[in-house]
Amino acid sequence: MYKGRAHKVGAHIDTDAIIPARFLVTTDTEELGRNCMEGLQAGWVKRVKKGDIMVAGENFGCGSSREHAPLAIIGAGIPVVIAHSFARIFYRNGFNMGLILLEVGDAVKKIEDGDDLIIDPVNGTIKNETSGDVIKTSPVPPFMQQILDKGGLVNYVKDRKAAQA
Repeated sequence: MYKGRAHKVGAHIDTDAIIPARFLVTTDTEELGRNCMEGLQAGWVKRVKKGDIMVAGENFGCGSSREHAPLAIIGAGIPVVIAHSFARIFYRNGFNMGLILLEVGDAVKKIEDGDDLIIDPVNGTIKNETSGDVIKTSPVPPFMQQILDKGGLVNYVKDRKAAQA
């Protein structure tokens, strides 16, 4: 379960908005997080608290396939992104890096900036504590949850290899 305040961003937010190219000189998650969404609005990340939730429109994460984008979101303290829809490469990169991504289609309109949310990705529910709405989404499949539990695909593979040794 995750609980946090919603921070809405628009539709078609590309990876350059999530983490502009000038910040791609590191793979340090915390450093990337300090510059999360700088391409959208300077200082955007300063209003985010650890555990808050990003909420986006259609085609979130379009553009280049850089892994830095989901790392920047994680580094900003955001464990979950809810969106109308995600760009396919970003969707896979997000899970591979350990970021939970939930597609909700038009139900994203039931979430306003600043709403308090409780998210249960295993059961596929998003409760908006502010409005009382409950949004159903596809639960995170068990094999994807295993990757998330390990903090991403690299850690998942390392653990599996270690267990086989």
